[in-house]
Amino acid sequence: MIFRGARLLAAASLFAPLLAFGQKNGCVDCHSQLEGNLKAPVAAYAADIHREFGLSCRDCHGGNAGTDDIALAKDKSFKGAPTKAKIPLFCGGCHANAAVMRASNPSLRTDQLSQYETSRHGQLLKTGDTKVAVCTDCHGVHGILSARLPKSRTFPWNIPQTCGRCHADKGLMESYKIPTDQVDQYMAGVHARALFEKKDLTAPVCNSCHGNHGAFPPAASSVASVCRQCHASAGELFSKSPHKKAFDDMGMGECDACHGNHKILPPSTAMIGTGEGAVCVQCHDKGSRGFEVAGEIRRTLDIFTGRYGEVESLLSLAKRKGVEVSDAEYSLLDVHTTLVSAENLTHGLDAAEIGKAVTDGETALLGVRAVAVAALKEARFRREGLAVTTAILALFAVALALKVRRMARVRRGAAGPGAPGTRPS
Repeated sequence: MIFRGARLLAAASLFAPLLAFGQKNGCVDCHSQLEGNLKAPVAAYAADIHREFGLSCRDCHGGNAGTDDIALAKDKSFKGAPTKAKIPLFCGGCHANAAVMRASNPSLRTDQLSQYETSRHGQLLKTGDTKVAVCTDCHGVHGILSARLPKSRTFPWNIPQTCGRCHADKGLMESYKIPTDQVDQYMAGVHARALFEKKDLTAPVCNSCHGNHGAFPPAASSVASVCRQCHASAGELFSKSPHKKAFDDMGMGECDACHGNHKILPPSTAMIGTGEGAVCVQCHDKGSRGFEVAGEIRRTLDIFTGRYGEVESLLSLAKRKGVEVSDAEYSLLDVHTTLVSAENLTHGLDAAEIGKAVTDGETALLGVRAVAVAALKEARFRREGLAVTTAILALFAVALALKVRRMARVRRGAAGPGAPGTRPS
């Protein structure tokens, strides 16, 4: 029943773009003269992705579009608008049929319907809950745009708002006992900053972690797999750490235990150690081995970070004084990479490995520091040399001025009183 007429639709979709402008469409003619919700579909459908592929009103709703007579237009083939509960099957009539999609848009996957049926939304819909999201809640109805277009509801930077239409609605979420601050939390996190400020369209949004058609709340056991899609290195290090077995035994999520979920803040060394705000002390009591290791790692990183900042300041000062230090700046970038690598190694909790990385970085840092100090000495030498040169030139100018005045007096004396160019005594 789902795929009735699929072959006909597949063939029609090939030729519809050529015929659409020459065919009468009674649906459009009639609804264009109406107002409000009855007219809106006509205006919205003008930009719809389905129209681009040649689908018309009757391809979805049935009926006879070749007449202005309402009774004839709504013949036996007329299906009208489906109820919300039937929308997934309604859309799946095409989108889950490989023959139809090959003839129109082969790039689209045809497992959306089966994926939806495994999702939390789909499972609840099967129980008769029609408050859950279906295709049209996320994609729209008649004005559906390609996900590649910035105005599409499913374009990356619109997805938080699309999901938030339901998940930020307190009245709707109350019966499911689901928090409604996820969008606000996400917008305050590092992922949203990457998406909206840096315009990084690869930054995670809701469906990156929860899935889209097969959306399902991630369990503690799957959180790490979700995060490792992007953060593979941190994940591999964590798997080798003492935390891995401990977290598995306790049934805890991995990444979110330290970083949170929706409001993920930029990581920093402040998260490590035994001080205020450090996440380690949430589990490790003072005097425990874990507490000691956390403190050791933090001290190692703080010393390295402090020395890095000192050398960076020296190099910046030399550059402002006009000394060429571009080679040293490139070397400092390598040291910064080592610093980032050392911070990432904290996921493995191997203090010895972190110490080795820091030692290698400090060796390179000493070389950059030597260049920075030499550059500052050169700047000082230039300044002192300039001061000496300026003083010599000033003395020369004074001497020259005195010489000119003395020569002028000699000329006046040699010319005698009353000579041209002299003053009377």
